[in-house]
Amino acid sequence: MQYDTTSVTIGCIGFGAMGSAIAQGLIASGSVSADHIVACAAHYKPLRDKAQALGIRAVRSIQEVIEQADVLILAVKPYVYEAVCEQIREHVVQRSTLVVSIAAGMHVEQMIAMLGEDAHVVCTVPNTPIAVGKGIMVTEATDTLTDEQRELFDALFSTVALIERVDTAHLSIAGTVAGCAPAYVAMFMEALADAGVKYGLTRATAYRLASQMVAGTGQLQRETGTLPAAMKDAVCSPGGTTIRGVAALERAGFRGAIIDAIDAIEGK
Repeated sequence: MQYDTTSVTIGCIGFGAMGSAIAQGLIASGSVSADHIVACAAHYKPLRDKAQALGIRAVRSIQEVIEQADVLILAVKPYVYEAVCEQIREHVVQRSTLVVSIAAGMHVEQMIAMLGEDAHVVCTVPNTPIAVGKGIMVTEATDTLTDEQRELFDALFSTVALIERVDTAHLSIAGTVAGCAPAYVAMFMEALADAGVKYGLTRATAYRLASQMVAGTGQLQRETGTLPAAMKDAVCSPGGTTIRGVAALERAGFRGAIIDAIDAIEGK
């Protein structure tokens, strides 16, 4: 079934960094028109300011959101999920609303326990590049969506993100790699730019070079399927400049530091 997603109304409960990133991406991609996104949040004034900037509708209550939403995005902190689900439970079941959880660590079994067995729920972990249509939505392979709802989910979010379905046991690590690593990449870009500035580049030029290099390298890997190790080897001429830099990174424990960062999150 083909969907005209522009007629779908998206409701956001919570509108922090991730909720607003999703809305921004969907609007920019043309998947959903701004006036078909409605949001509420704990603090109305900052919500209203964000909503005005994006052209979406800001409302004051959860009830106003769920009454209008075909797809409901739960973009609140995990510790308030239970309270929010208590408020929306009856309505989303009666309307067969497609509920999208974006909280790290949330599984469909937990959502069903809070919303009831008849709820239609998918658990995801998105990342912030979704705002510019280059995101990832790590998605739990197990969900309670109908086939039609799953097609609608894909039609909506494939325009702004790579949808990567994983089994429940690997949802956490996949979400960590996709969701936390933008911070590490941003630190890497900042360090590259600092080095460029140290040797005379303007800050703006250094940032442009670093960001395009990261974007291009990632796109090259995805489109060719080349192993990252082979991509590295292709740039390292014998006795050349790049291999000297690689050796310096190895001495500094670059790879180990990245793995340690993931271990710190996953608790291993």
